[in-house]
Amino acid sequence: MSQVKIVENILKANDQIAFQNRLQLDTHDVWAVNLMASPGAGKTSLLMCTAEALRGRLRVGAISGDTASQVDAERIATVGIPTIQINTGGGCHLDANMLQAALAQLPLDEIDLLLIENVGNLVCPANVKLGEHLDVVITSIPEGDDKPYKYPNIFVRVDAVVINKIDLLPYLDFDMEGFKKVVWGMNPNAQIFEVSCKTGAGLDVWVDWLMSKRANKG
Repeated sequence: MSQVKIVENILKANDQIAFQNRLQLDTHDVWAVNLMASPGAGKTSLLMCTAEALRGRLRVGAISGDTASQVDAERIATVGIPTIQINTGGGCHLDANMLQAALAQLPLDEIDLLLIENVGNLVCPANVKLGEHLDVVITSIPEGDDKPYKYPNIFVRVDAVVINKIDLLPYLDFDMEGFKKVVWGMNPNAQIFEVSCKTGAGLDVWVDWLMSKRANKG
């Protein structure tokens, strides 16, 4: 019983900070998107392509989370947007306290859309609130079409699923319709986007959706 109470207390404290983060973001009129995926799915690539596609339409900022190093943040910074790196020191997800510290270093009055690249993991980030407005999970064709079966918790809670690397569909076995059927069986309201960061396919639909959500605040 004491272990359960400890976990509940930790999550409650995190949620309180997440609420404060949301208030801060709303005060500065910043719309935040939490990007979650397993390593190699293409979180950084999608973030960079999204920022490039929104240039001149929305001011984008980024927070990049990783267990160590600042390789991803350095890549993201090359597209010319404000970027903060969070190193978790081995932790498998970002939390609200980490985001709060990162927000303090960003020029929030100069950002319309904040893309948060969570740590590469499909388990740990699923239930940890940051203060974001939207949750998105990215998967990719090489990972296979069984991810919703293996990691249902994250697919149940997200607003959108981005299927990356669709340029590889002709070369790999991936049941696209079966994948979508499983996702919509778990989460009927989830938006599903098929994209390729390599060829640019589908990115316009994804970006238009983000702009619409930002404009309508929901």
